Amino acid sequence: MNCPFCNTNDTQVLESRVTDDGQSLRRRRECSKCGKRFTTHESVKQSVLWVIKKDGRREPFDREKVKRGVLRSIEKRPVSLELINEIVDEVEREMLKAEKEEISSKTIGNAVLKRLKKIDKVAWLRFASVYLEFEDLTDFEKLIEKNS
Repeated sequence: MNCPFCNTNDTQVLESRVTDDGQSLRRRRECSKCGKRFTTHESVKQSVLWVIKKDGRREPFDREKVKRGVLRSIEKRPVSLELINEIVDEVEREMLKAEKEEISSKTIGNAVLKRLKKIDKVAWLRFASVYLEFEDLTDFEKLIEKNS
């Protein structure tokens, strides 16, 4: 494993443990060259899950794309990176549990919205405004009224 700070490949595992969900390993590592510590996660590579976009295109499920969307919505909000990773993990597990090879982007978006709404209403509204393609202020008002 290369060190993300100095890029040397001389790193040591200090601690390994199974994550709470039992689906992956969390490893604390230390670089022998610069001495900095970092965390890695190891999980089983799942079969490819295809996402059907609104326009009918298909693309492989990309958890990093989901994470980027969540990160944009929680910008400058009091939400930890750990919580964001939990959201993305939960959404990915939910999609894989469906045991389908193809899943709509709408299903993924709804799963993210459901989780954000429980955590931070501002982040939920931000995500919804992009995901639901709001055109103007009335779209915000309608969503807020519907969910009040």
